[in-house]
Amino acid sequence: MSDNPVRYELSDNIATITIDRPEAMNSLSRAVREGLWSAFRRFVDEDAALVAILTATGDKAFCAGGDLKEMSEAALQVPPDDFLPYLNKNIRTNKPVIAAVNGLAYAGGFFLAQMCDLCIASDNAKFAISEPKVGRGAPWAAPLSWLIPPRVAMELLVTANPLSAERAYQVGLVNQVVPLADLATAARDMATSITKNAPLSVRAGKEMVYKSAELGWRAALVMGDDVYEHVYLSEDAQEGPLAFKEKRAPVWKAR
Repeated sequence: MSDNPVRYELSDNIATITIDRPEAMNSLSRAVREGLWSAFRRFVDEDAALVAILTATGDKAFCAGGDLKEMSEAALQVPPDDFLPYLNKNIRTNKPVIAAVNGLAYAGGFFLAQMCDLCIASDNAKFAISEPKVGRGAPWAAPLSWLIPPRVAMELLVTANPLSAERAYQVGLVNQVVPLADLATAARDMATSITKNAPLSVRAGKEMVYKSAELGWRAALVMGDDVYEHVYLSEDAQEGPLAFKEKRAPVWKAR
């Protein structure tokens, strides 16, 4: 059994957060939830970390959801705001997070994949809102009909049947499907491509995508101008063209 159920590693500006509880399908025990909280807090605060990859140990499950045995013992009713990191507004970040889904992503595991900005799935991955099978709720899935067609979201919510990796790719839930053996490399490649870009541009892009979901066409265009204004006025906005002129790699300062 793992002594540290969540690992955090930083290399080449990429933070890798790994749920390490394969003996329990990487389910969300209290220790895992606290570990995720600490790991994401560190990612948010660590300037050297430009992008994060969230993944798990093993080849069967990314995360099977909440630890039902623990939940039963605690008689958990409505989950508190800090039940999982992204349920709490204090841990939101404008830095991109990639889910590398290795196997089942059910209930809270589906939520973890959904809350990430990008998602790469192994070919054996499955996504399910399994809460109806155990009489629980899935309010976290409210944004799902923005990510995928509403009728697919409805099917997931009322049948609790899983969506295969290939189907998830077809409906736009995941960005890539790769063989399990290639998952870590594919996630790392995507993360590396992000770290090469100007951080302020990347973060503004993420902000604009989410904000535009709440606005109409014209309002989104106005919002986009506001979001990118500080990018245009940054030192990096001058560094990019200068580096191109001098035929060298840009040196980003995120200011």
